[in-house]
Amino acid sequence: MNLAQLLPRSSQASSSTRWTRRIAWILAALVLMLATSYGALALWLHAVARAALPQLDGEVRVAGLSAPVSVRRDGHGVPHIDAHTQADLFTAQGYVTAQDRLWQMDMMRRAAGGNLAEILGKSMLEHDKAARVLLFRPTAERIYQNLPGDERQRMDSYARGVNLFIATHTQTLPAEFRLLGYRPEPWTGVDSVSIGLLVVQMLDTHWPTKLAREQVAARLRADGFANQNLLDDLYPEGSWRDRPPTGEYAHPMRPLVPAARSADDEDEDDMDDDELPSQARLALPAELLPEIKAALNLPACAGCTPGSNNWVVSGRHTQSGRPLLANDMHLGLSVPNIWYMADLKAPGYHAAGVSLPGMPYIIEGHNEHVAWGITALMGDAQDLYIEKLDGKGNYQSYDESWQPLRTTHEVIHVRGSRDVALSVQQTDHGPLLNPILPQEKRGIALKWTLYDPQLNSMPVYRVNTAENWPQFTAAFADWCWPTLNIVYADDAGHIGYHAVGKVPIRPSRYRGGDLPLPYDPMNGRTEWGGMLVDSAKRTTQFAMYVPFEAMPAAYDPPSGFLATANARVTTEKSQYTIAQEWVEPYRVERIYKALEGRDGLTPADMLAVQTDVYSEFDQEMARRIAYALDHSAQSDARLGEAAQLLRDWDGRLTEDSAAASIITTTRKALWPMILEPKLGKQWSEYEWGESNFALEEIVMQAKPAWLPKAYKNWDELLTAAVERALKEGNAPGDLRHWRYGSWHVVELEHPLGKLLPLIGRVAGTGVWPLSGDTTTVKQVGRAFGPSQRFTMDWSNVDGSTESIVLGESGNPLSPHFRDQWSGYLGGSTLPLAFSDAAVARATPAQLWRPPEG
Repeated sequence: MNLAQLLPRSSQASSSTRWTRRIAWILAALVLMLATSYGALALWLHAVARAALPQLDGEVRVAGLSAPVSVRRDGHGVPHIDAHTQADLFTAQGYVTAQDRLWQMDMMRRAAGGNLAEILGKSMLEHDKAARVLLFRPTAERIYQNLPGDERQRMDSYARGVNLFIATHTQTLPAEFRLLGYRPEPWTGVDSVSIGLLVVQMLDTHWPTKLAREQVAARLRADGFANQNLLDDLYPEGSWRDRPPTGEYAHPMRPLVPAARSADDEDEDDMDDDELPSQARLALPAELLPEIKAALNLPACAGCTPGSNNWVVSGRHTQSGRPLLANDMHLGLSVPNIWYMADLKAPGYHAAGVSLPGMPYIIEGHNEHVAWGITALMGDAQDLYIEKLDGKGNYQSYDESWQPLRTTHEVIHVRGSRDVALSVQQTDHGPLLNPILPQEKRGIALKWTLYDPQLNSMPVYRVNTAENWPQFTAAFADWCWPTLNIVYADDAGHIGYHAVGKVPIRPSRYRGGDLPLPYDPMNGRTEWGGMLVDSAKRTTQFAMYVPFEAMPAAYDPPSGFLATANARVTTEKSQYTIAQEWVEPYRVERIYKALEGRDGLTPADMLAVQTDVYSEFDQEMARRIAYALDHSAQSDARLGEAAQLLRDWDGRLTEDSAAASIITTTRKALWPMILEPKLGKQWSEYEWGESNFALEEIVMQAKPAWLPKAYKNWDELLTAAVERALKEGNAPGDLRHWRYGSWHVVELEHPLGKLLPLIGRVAGTGVWPLSGDTTTVKQVGRAFGPSQRFTMDWSNVDGSTESIVLGESGNPLSPHFRDQWSGYLGGSTLPLAFSDAAVARATPAQLWRPPEG
């Protein structure tokens, strides 16, 4: 019997009331304490962030300068730096960039070095493991040490500027440092190189897709679907829609991608598939691709392939008679943006555009004579090899001898937890990926052009200072990574295009295809390189990579127009295989249809195409689905309404479009309905740059092999897909009110937003309706899309435009933290002053001087 049973009921009630009141008071006190603490934290963060705002006008004394430097910021905080020497210029660039982006710079070098968990805790452990296994830091050290002396000096000048800022702002560092309780280490030239390697990773990483492709192929074979046509359907290597920038059209009845051939290939034509060494299949968990992409910081949304659009128009098609060039680079969007706008000037150097925080120079933009734009080439610079291991720490080398694995013992510091030990092992090919593929039983090594000790060139400075096409292409001839499509326009009226970067020459038997390569030490049939035959000179020589002069290129084409958008750039006449996984051709096809053959084009026309949200793919699919709904026995009044909306749709994925909601959700529902009967749970592993084109061909041709047995015809399947889409998408009763922008949105979050909701509200964007999709020229996802927009007008250099997503500053209290966001959403852009007079008009003066004495 307890005490409550011995007390009178009135006493029990009184006691209960008192305890209830006490608990209520305690809870209220706790709530008040939490509110007070949260409020105090908010006030503290506000004060710290305000103290970290940089000085933007007046005179500043900066050590390390040899002469005064003028730093002017325009109305959006874009710095225009004018120095008496290039060393002072890059020192100032490092200092100014650190003023606005120091914490972002520190996070990026930590991302490359595998040191994020030390600051952010366990959530970043898998990322850090991947960065260590992929050797980013030691590779950056090798590249830096092998740069020419003048290149290292410029890197060091930039680092000096960053360190001057750190040293003079120890008490007013960005709020993130204060919040997380640490200080940045001194900056080095190696840090700058390592940040550049993050971009290489974003644009040239294809090995996760190769692993997933192997798993898909294995599942098809295991279930008896041995027909090679099924794999060919899922993994097209080009299409009848392709528009190569060299101006040659693909023929739909001819091979899409010819095999590269070298002198070493001649004796391989008679090999059979049965000659391939047998190999165990992958034993990987479901959801492989999203996990790997998260570890590598790659966009994980369906169809969000890092890439871009660029094009150039000759003067005979423009209103001014001078060339126009446009570029918008598509990447994962972040807070702050990946790019930092700048105008840099010193004797012998003047370039403006976007820079990469943490690196000197201008990555994309123009100088006084040439302008350039960049898209990802999708060049295949990686192969996976199945190594022969003896289980005792040895691997079989090229000469069939057993050699010890080269092992590095790493220690990953984890905030709030124990250190994690990691052994990184390498073979002749490269690092073993097994530490980040824990379910894999084979030894899988990654061979990557990045690991070639002979490749150490980063000729960004030479690109920035080129004055004409010969100098420009000579600089890019030494470009190693990432593989890129470059469009060009100059002040003399010329336009051009060149594919750049090192792409391995592979034996035709192995083009870097769908499987990890069996190691073949006997004759090296899976290794890179081949004998190049010069029939004119009657000579042969061994080459590891496709010669620069053999890469796709064009100069002053008769059409007066060139465009790329990550789609296939090789033609039937191409001698070498550059890639297998291109991005689907819808964007580049739309650009050509929108601009080719037009005259009187203006910069406004360039921006209109960059923000275009029409999708021929979606419209064609909508018409096919409307037909299916009309002819299906399962259709009803609601599906009839859907059919009418799809039939009347103009193909533009605008925020208020109901048809865009229907077609987009239907496509999302349709793929698993097609793939799952063949692949089971592995259907989610399927990813390919041209997956939407694969879907178009399968549906439009109504391929019988892909029709699930549960449906008697394609009309019934497509109808069921619409029904599933309406249900899973929570479509309203009246489909006309299903606004695309009500659920298709963009939202950018500060990296610490999940840690502190306060930061998320102040430093994030919130949720905004979003037009377009991954098949429109405006290629977008929830946190993916154009990371900048650039148009060069050689008739009015000061009227040329450049804009980024949010703003120049990483400080939420800065007026330049989010001052470009509304323009970005609305499809507008900003002029970037370049001439002395225009810069003077656009900016208040600020002068930096060396310390007196």
